[in-house]
Amino acid sequence: MAETDHIEKTESQLQALSDALETGAMLSARRMLNELNPAEIADLLESLPPTQRNLVWDLVDPDKEGDVLLEVGDEVRNTLIKNMPLPDLVNATEGMDIDDLADYIQALPDKVTSEVLTSLDAQHRMRVEAVLSYPEDSAGGLMNTDTITVRSEVTLEVVLRYLQALGELPTNTDNLIVTTRDDRYLGVLPLATILTSDPEKYVADVINREIEAIPASTEDNDVARIFEDHDLLSAPVVDDDMKLLGRITVDDVVDVIRDEGDHTVMSMAGLQEEEDLFAPVVPSSRRRALWLGINLITAFMASWVVSNFETTLEKVVAIAVLMNVVASMGGIAGTQTLTLVTRGIALGQVSRQNRIWMMSKELIVGLFNGMIWAAVVGGIAWLWFDDQNIGLVIAGAMIINLVVAAFSGAAIPLILRKMGVDPAIAGSVVLTTITDIVGLFVFLGLATVFLL
Repeated sequence: MAETDHIEKTESQLQALSDALETGAMLSARRMLNELNPAEIADLLESLPPTQRNLVWDLVDPDKEGDVLLEVGDEVRNTLIKNMPLPDLVNATEGMDIDDLADYIQALPDKVTSEVLTSLDAQHRMRVEAVLSYPEDSAGGLMNTDTITVRSEVTLEVVLRYLQALGELPTNTDNLIVTTRDDRYLGVLPLATILTSDPEKYVADVINREIEAIPASTEDNDVARIFEDHDLLSAPVVDDDMKLLGRITVDDVVDVIRDEGDHTVMSMAGLQEEEDLFAPVVPSSRRRALWLGINLITAFMASWVVSNFETTLEKVVAIAVLMNVVASMGGIAGTQTLTLVTRGIALGQVSRQNRIWMMSKELIVGLFNGMIWAAVVGGIAWLWFDDQNIGLVIAGAMIINLVVAAFSGAAIPLILRKMGVDPAIAGSVVLTTITDIVGLFVFLGLATVFLL
């Protein structure tokens, strides 16, 4: 329901803005646009063709440009940045958190990056460079170095006075991080504990040591899983010597989860998760051509299999009518298994210890479904063509192909992962090739043996 409301709100805002632009009411359009928060402005920009997008971007308040650039997809951000003068690119960094600033800088052209870094004061530049030294998809790349640390030997009263002197806390602060004098991580001190405990107690008496620090080299998907498993709002990040480097907050983890979801869905179609819906025709066509070519090759392979059974097709016309049923059912069954296993791999649920059990279970499911739908399809074919043998042939082919599809759907992601290939990208193409070829070969082969 909330998602539907959000979509309707975006459409309403887009329509109102389009009406204002069409009537030339630029002041009204500017006011309307800048009353929105950065995420809403980003949604509108991604919903506009390039010409209108550039026009609307010129209306965005310069103070909001940096936040908006962080909200749009990579491809849209790159097109907007390309047309921005250097001073505007530098000004957009004002007020950004360190982790957001690092993300922003990585999207800039190389020749602009040094200019932006030079514009920062020494402390900010050192913090940003610390984040940039780690891969973007790691805990180190996600972290924000803006942290508040306390020592275990002070009292809660001292901590409270320290916080009051600071005046404000970093965004999404739910814990203070407790460290030694040489910055080694000890645990966290929840803000709720500070407010509800005896101020005479020492930090060492109330420290929470159960929150484990996340190594900077941890992959972002594993970070998201840690946050999910432990219901965290923030978590400290440390190096190999347990020295505190920074912290990750839940807003960054939400972005990781969203990006992973986009990646999975788009990759199955051979697309990039950040692809701009309104990108120019030529680059869009070029990106999609590769996977269309790969699918064309697999289609020719299936056609070659069919061509080897021309005699059967000429003599038994019913086979030509029914042969796509077997391949289609195998493709659907295999895709179901492929999706579940790929998701299991992404969530860390598939391991060396359980993959044999998982594949055995999928084989049994494939056999069970194969027998059920073989009876249904075989019965329909028998009644349709008034030929018992046709029904038995397609039933046998259905069982074999659904078992093969289940095995392939479980094995392909594991094999691709072993090869270092993303199963979400290549899995569906490989699976479709197998189910089409096996389905057609088995059906036409059985028809050749038993019907001629």
